[in-house]
Amino acid sequence: MIAVDTNVLIYVHRREAQVGQQAHALIKELAEGDRPWAIPWPCCYEFFSVVTNRRIWREGATTSDRAWQQFSAWTASPSKRMIGETEGFADVLRRFVLRPHVVGGVVHDARIAATCVAHGIEALLTPDRDFSLFRELRVRDPFA
Repeated sequence: MIAVDTNVLIYVHRREAQVGQQAHALIKELAEGDRPWAIPWPCCYEFFSVVTNRRIWREGATTSDRAWQQFSAWTASPSKRMIGETEGFADVLRRFVLRPHVVGGVVHDARIAATCVAHGIEALLTPDRDFSLFRELRVRDPFA
């Protein structure tokens, strides 16, 4: 199963991003396909946090209502799975957060990576290079 990281979700929603159209086509293909795909719950929280943030989008931050509509559209896909912490998750997370360079914002990436590993995700679609710190998780940049 393929999982999608926050930045891909943001690029789909905020199509003014350079790769917005590519991101939209990717999610559309996943959502309309038969193959299961996943969104980690931490990515949903981060999506809401970023797209509604007026400091980032001074003019034109997404309203909470519109962000929820976008989220609802993704969750309507019958092939989509929402993944989160599992039994024994703390052991996986511990292995990730105790690594060198996993500090600050990268701790959030460790949580996403640990969630994916705990669910046996085949690959995480993301352009974020910080995920290379977690060699147990295959990462694929869908825009490269």
